[in-house]
Amino acid sequence: MPNVHYGLSYIKTCQWETLAGFLIFISTFFMTLFDALFFNVFKHYKDAKSKKANQMATLYISILQVAILLVLGVFFAGFFNQMNMDTMSQDKAWFLFVLAAVFIFFKNWIQYAGRKRKVLNAKMLKKKGTNYSMVMLWLLPIACVVLALVILQAI
Repeated sequence: MPNVHYGLSYIKTCQWETLAGFLIFISTFFMTLFDALFFNVFKHYKDAKSKKANQMATLYISILQVAILLVLGVFFAGFFNQMNMDTMSQDKAWFLFVLAAVFIFFKNWIQYAGRKRKVLNAKMLKKKGTNYSMVMLWLLPIACVVLALVILQAI
């Protein structure tokens, strides 16, 4: 017979544990996805320009993450506008976006410049992952910005 708890505190704890587990899963999934994309770009530019490969890959990942953040921000701004919720002004939202973008660039610069990049590079060399087309990889951030502009025009 399973152990059943009927207390309200147990229900609240289970919900938070489930939410925390889900957030950890999502963050792990996206971090491994961004790491794979980083090393795809890194390997491509390592063959062409060995000294600038790390900078180009870091710039690419940062631009992609900022573009995804822009799409999510514009989507939620439109959603809150349709729900007639007054959460924050447009100027404050853009300021918050700029702060988040600076944080993303700084985080990626720290993350992919040091020892972690070398460890991840060793792991990625062992795996034979799929090589994505550089044209398609650079079209991802462009598509995100275009999608954000379309949603912004619909608001």
